Amino acid sequence: MAYTRGTSANIIVGAAALFTYEAGELADGNLPAYAAGESYKDTLQDDPGFRNVGYTMNGLELAFQPDFGEVQVDQILDVAKLYKQGMQVNLNTAFAEATLENLLFAIAGQDSDLVATAGGAGGDINELTLNSGSLGECPVERGLVAVGPGTGDCAPTEQVERVYVAYRALSIENVTVSAKRDEPSMFEVSFRLLPEDGGSYGKIVDRNIPAAP
Repeated sequence: MAYTRGTSANIIVGAAALFTYEAGELADGNLPAYAAGESYKDTLQDDPGFRNVGYTMNGLELAFQPDFGEVQVDQILDVAKLYKQGMQVNLNTAFAEATLENLLFAIAGQDSDLVATAGGAGGDINELTLNSGSLGECPVERGLVAVGPGTGDCAPTEQVERVYVAYRALSIENVTVSAKRDEPSMFEVSFRLLPEDGGSYGKIVDRNIPAAP
């Protein structure tokens, strides 16, 4: 086989669309099926169980942080063996649409903290109560799905995409709400991904979308 420098079709450039599973923890059974001739973004947009967070800034960053233990022996100066003793996965992004729904998601608030009132004397009102929580309160976990550009060549009538699925995502970092003259108000958020009972954090799927029949 002749040497090739690389494959430009495997270079990914472009942002992903981010969706949250509003019911909480996500499982494969809650994911809608892939549809021929349709991007998964459109499939999720039409599913009432998922909400599009809208515009994001600084893209999407998925960080894997393994933790290894060391075994040292007398006969060599370096470590003789490494063993995996821990794992942490984080997903980082910034919500550019400063809605109260996105703020509730960013601060891992309870659904009951956000109340919408329509048609009153004061007009339509969305009210987010900033609760401190209570001892023993379960942290709010929600599923995440992101859909962005994929790898590989496709025919003119097809397209490629990459789907990122996180079963359990929990916001763990500080979230700042600002109103500034020269900067947009956005919510920078870091999600800690947790494994489901089978040990899986989620999955990444490269998809070649065939044309609709």
